[in-house]
Amino acid sequence: MPRLKHTDWPDRLWIVRHGQSAGNVARADALRADAHLIDLETRDADTPLSELGRRQSAALARWFASLPEHERPTTLMSSPFVRSRQTMDAVASALGTSRDEVLVDERLREKEFGITDGYTTAGIAAKFPELAEQRARVGKFYFRAPGGESWCDVILRLRSVVEVLRRDYVGERVLIVAHQVIVNCFRYLLECMDEAQILEIDRKADVPNCSVTAYAIDRQAADPRFELQVANLELPLEEAGVQATGAADRPAGPR
Repeated sequence: MPRLKHTDWPDRLWIVRHGQSAGNVARADALRADAHLIDLETRDADTPLSELGRRQSAALARWFASLPEHERPTTLMSSPFVRSRQTMDAVASALGTSRDEVLVDERLREKEFGITDGYTTAGIAAKFPELAEQRARVGKFYFRAPGGESWCDVILRLRSVVEVLRRDYVGERVLIVAHQVIVNCFRYLLECMDEAQILEIDRKADVPNCSVTAYAIDRQAADPRFELQVANLELPLEEAGVQATGAADRPAGPR
């Protein structure tokens, strides 16, 4: 696939999915019970980390803090959703960065699911059969539930984030904590993918909670490129002996 040739990039960019959330746990419970609705009282934006998610976030924080000082993040950016903020809070604390210094950006929020929010795949098929049929026909990349977003909609808002990174954070080391679809949509943009390529990556596996996807540029190279270094690295959890998880966020349907 094509590589990005521009040199006006951060020196390093890490994109991390939040730790396991109460929503991830509730979704797994709903799927095991073949339920139509995910049993969760909070709205998606307010859903916190699970106990395991807090341990995962602590392990992630220790991993970033263990990096040599000249390799640690210099800029922290987070989705405004509680689970991402809690994950970033752990990292910021370990790095000695105050919560007020974290850049919270609504463009990094979870994909909006619209009227299908909170439903499992079985629930969507039962409650909204015409939407299930439409999604099967047009595919998840372009499908947009009423009141929600398609992957293309998410990509559109992330394009402006990429422009900000290139304009304001050249030479910085930027850490972003967000969500599974955000990680994959950044990959689509930064690796110049097409629909088939990113959906194949998505089909193979969920993005593990607190896994690290990283990009860097070697400015001393004859032909400097901003390139993928690692995708969905689970080393921070493995080194800490903390259980890794990879369940998708809610809903269980058209993610």
